[in-house]
Amino acid sequence: MGPYFRALAGRRRAVLALLGWSVLEGVPALLSGRLVGLAVDRGFAVGDVRTGVAWLVAFAVVAVLGGFGLRQVFTRLGDVVEPLRDALVTTVVRGVLHDGRAHRRRPDASAVARITRHVEVVRDATAGLLVQARALLVTTTAALVGLATTVSSVAWLVVLPVVAALLLFGALLPSLARGQRALVLADEGAAEAAGAVLLGVRDVVACDARDHAAADVRRQVDRQARAAVRVAWASALRGAVIGVGGFLPLALLLVLAPGMVARGALSAGDVLAAVVYLGTSVQPALRRLADTTSTVVLRLAVALRRLAEVAPDVPPAGDLVPDGGGVELRGVTFGWGEHAEPVVRDLDLALPPGTHLAVVGPSGIGKSTLASLVTGLVEPRAGVVLLGGAPVRLVRPAERSRRIALVPQETYLFTGTVRENLALFAPDASDDELLAAVAAVGAADVVDRLGGLAGEVGHAGGGLSAGEAQLLAAARVYACPADVVVLDEATSNLDPAAEAVVERAFAARGGVLVVIAHRLSSALRADRVLVMDGGAPLLGSHDELMAGSAAYAELMAAWQPVSAG
Repeated sequence: MGPYFRALAGRRRAVLALLGWSVLEGVPALLSGRLVGLAVDRGFAVGDVRTGVAWLVAFAVVAVLGGFGLRQVFTRLGDVVEPLRDALVTTVVRGVLHDGRAHRRRPDASAVARITRHVEVVRDATAGLLVQARALLVTTTAALVGLATTVSSVAWLVVLPVVAALLLFGALLPSLARGQRALVLADEGAAEAAGAVLLGVRDVVACDARDHAAADVRRQVDRQARAAVRVAWASALRGAVIGVGGFLPLALLLVLAPGMVARGALSAGDVLAAVVYLGTSVQPALRRLADTTSTVVLRLAVALRRLAEVAPDVPPAGDLVPDGGGVELRGVTFGWGEHAEPVVRDLDLALPPGTHLAVVGPSGIGKSTLASLVTGLVEPRAGVVLLGGAPVRLVRPAERSRRIALVPQETYLFTGTVRENLALFAPDASDDELLAAVAAVGAADVVDRLGGLAGEVGHAGGGLSAGEAQLLAAARVYACPADVVVLDEATSNLDPAAEAVVERAFAARGGVLVVIAHRLSSALRADRVLVMDGGAPLLGSHDELMAGSAAYAELMAAWQPVSAG
C-alpha cells in the first residue's frame, strides 16, 4: 500500500479539487426533495400553478449546478489516476528487474499480467473510488440531512432497512474478497501457463508434447472459469441484499403513507419529498455502496496485495562515492533463483585501471551475468563487487551511471537526431568531441550517410543495419565519461575488422574495459582473459592459458581453422 498512498499524496491538490466540486454536486441531493415538496404543498396542491412551476424551475437550476459539478469531477479525474498508473507500472518494472528468481532475459508472462491487469485494476478502481465513494459520501449525507429536516417522522423507514442491509452485506465481504483473490491468481496462472507454452512452442512440437501442453493450459483456463463463476454468484447475492435494503424503505413508505396523510401526520408534499429522496438519492447511494465495496474496494485491495506479493523490494539507493578507479570481485556467487545452480561461483577478480579483460566461454555459461554483476545491475548471492573500493550497489546511482557504461548486444536507438542519440550519456559534449568518438570507433561513414550530427535516426534505429546501429551505440558510450566500460557482445553484428577497431579504441581510451567475447579474436587483443566453462573460472594472459588450460586451447583450436577459412 506504500507506493499507492505515496502516489496519491503526490496528487493532493487534484484530490482536493475533486472534493471541492463534489460539494456542488451534492447540492441537488440536499434540496431535491425539499423543492419538490414545496412545489406540491405551496403550489399545485393549493391551485397556485405558477408558484409550483417556480419551485420546479429552482429544482432544475439546482440539478444543472449539480451536473456541472459532476462534469468537473470527471474532467479532473485523469489528473489523479493517470500519474498513479505510471507510478505503479514503474514500481512493477523495477521490481521485475531486481527479481533474482528468474532470468532477466526470459519474458516474464506473469509480470505482463501484473502490469496489464493488476495495475489497470488499481487505476480503474481508484477512479471508481474517487467517483463513487466520493459521491456516496456527499450525496448520501446530503440526502439524509434533507430527509431528516423535511420529513423527520418517516426517517425510521430508511434507517432500519438500510442498517439491516449493511450488516448482511458486511457478512458477505470475506467471501467476496476470497473469491476475488482466487480469480486474480487464476488469471495469473493462465497467463503463465500460456506464456510458457508459447515461449517453448518449438520444444513442445519437437518433443511431441502438444497434448500435455494443451492439457496444462486447459487446466488453468478451467480454474480461471470456475473462479469467475464463483465471483459472479457472490456478486448476484450481494445485489439481492442491497436491492432489498434499497427498495424496502420505499415499499414501507407507500404502505404507511396513506394512513399518515389521513391523520395529518404527513402532507402530500412530504410524501413526494420522501419518495424523491429515497428514489433519487438514498437508493442509488446504496447501490453505489455495493458496487464501490465489492467491485471497487475489494478489487483494489486484492490487486494491491498481489502487487506487493510478487514485486520484490527494490534495495535502497546508496550514497557512497568511490575514492578511486577499478573494479574488484571478492568471493562472488550468483544464481538465477534461490535454489538454482550458481552460474558464477566464488569468483575473485581484480580489474585495476588500464585493464583490458576478455571473457570467453560457451553460450549460456554466465558471461552476460558477469557483466550484470560488474555493472551493479544484479546483486550477488554471496560476496561483493567493489567500484573504487565501495560496494557497487551502494554507490550513489548518479555516480554509478557516470562511472560505469554497458553496451549490450541489443542496441537501443531512439527517434531523434544523430547528435541526440550520441550525446545521451554526455549531454554537455561538444560537436567536436562527439565526432572524435565517432571517428575513434569507425562510425564516421555511418554518420556521414545520415547527414552528420543533424541527421535523423528513425524509431529503434530504422534505416540502419544491425552493425551500423552497434557502431553508433559504441560511439555513444565512447563519448561518455565512464571509466569502466563493458562490451557485452556489443560488436556481434560487425565484421572482424570493424570489431577490432572498436575494441582497440576503447582499450586506448583508458580505464577498465571488459569484453564479453563474441569471437575468440577478442581474447588475442586483451591483456587478460577469463575463461568460463562451467567449472572454476580460469584467468590469465592468452599465452598462459594456451599453456595451462586444455579447455582454452581446445576453444582456440576449434576457432582458428574457421577463422583462417
